[in-house]
Amino acid sequence: MTEIAGTTSAGIAASRPRSASIESRGSWIAAGVSLALLSVSYGSPLLIVVGLKPITEDLGTARQMVALAGALTWLGTGAGGILMGWVAERTSIRFTLILGTVMIALGLAISATGNIAAILLAHTFLVGLLGNGAFYPPLLVYVSRWFDRRRGTALALISSGQYIAGMAWPSLFEQAIADYGWQATMLGFAVILLASVPFFALLLQRPPVVPASFYRDGGHEERHAELGLRPNLVLILLGLAGFCCCVPMALPQGHLVAFCSDVGIPAARGAAMLSVLQGAAFVSRMLWGWLSDRIGGLWTVLLGSACQAMAIAAFLATQDEAGLFAVSAAYGLGFSGIVPAYVMAIRELFPAREASWRVPSVLFISMGGMAFGVWFAGALYDHFGFYAPAFLVGVVFNIANLALIGFLISRQRWSGGLQAYPA
Repeated sequence: MTEIAGTTSAGIAASRPRSASIESRGSWIAAGVSLALLSVSYGSPLLIVVGLKPITEDLGTARQMVALAGALTWLGTGAGGILMGWVAERTSIRFTLILGTVMIALGLAISATGNIAAILLAHTFLVGLLGNGAFYPPLLVYVSRWFDRRRGTALALISSGQYIAGMAWPSLFEQAIADYGWQATMLGFAVILLASVPFFALLLQRPPVVPASFYRDGGHEERHAELGLRPNLVLILLGLAGFCCCVPMALPQGHLVAFCSDVGIPAARGAAMLSVLQGAAFVSRMLWGWLSDRIGGLWTVLLGSACQAMAIAAFLATQDEAGLFAVSAAYGLGFSGIVPAYVMAIRELFPAREASWRVPSVLFISMGGMAFGVWFAGALYDHFGFYAPAFLVGVVFNIANLALIGFLISRQRWSGGLQAYPA
């Protein structure tokens, strides 16, 4: 596939005629199907979040051990994105998704045996590495190849699958765990995955092959950013920034239900609060995608991270139920555009042919931050007996992220003219 390195931003690239575009009805079908797939698959990591307290009590272990399973799921997903991205490039996105579905279902079945070691291993290698690793990173690369003008909007749309899952599944999981237990709930969700994901996966087609002449002959022009730094150094800095912003990002998503229970708010209300957080993120994500099409990926990361930092700090200020609902909604509005904006930034900074490994690499480091944040918050809770130190650490990491992204923005210059790279 031949594309060019650079953003597809309508606000940056406007010098050539814009009548030609690779975008079509098929582009939005691909994005819509990908959204449906992620809306289902992203339910699997939420089982540990909603069931954190009852699983801990049933197994008689420390909370940080069960939280570690959630952390390792994120870490495995990030590493799996690199591996399964390679698989998707050499086979097909359909095969990769169906393989990932079988692995998630198997991982949940093994976890339901009720052994903490089995839960840790299954969530790391099956639910994470070979399971969700086959979904999110490969689908981001896949959908980015269907779009040139509205890539940021499309990436924001499919990434919203995480928030649709967050709205739909927590309350259902909480009720199912209360009625049938967490083990039966895991098995039931495994059946749902096996029954639904293959159907959607078979609807996906190969993305269009775009020759470089498309752009030279008047197709939508793209321009790329230059930072005056070695490409791999830029990638490392982006990865470190992603790690630092994902540590605080993991705190409410991984511990909100347990945090609410600790301060006297019923678990059902905590699950509803998690759904509000995810719902607010879903509503705002398209706005962030629209913005990234106009100001670029790095600036969108900076603005989203600043909003996230303020919301994380606000969790330190209240334990009132109404206040926590408001802060959860504000947090969801702020952080939702960050991860798709990283993908936009990578497409602005590197040739399209490198997207299949550079995107999963940054997502792997970022998800390492999610993993560390989920586990470390549990460890700090076990040590102190309350969550305030974890939220304070989150604020510190968020400030480090702002410093790294601010440095990259200070180095950014947009290059003119067509820069074609064979992909």
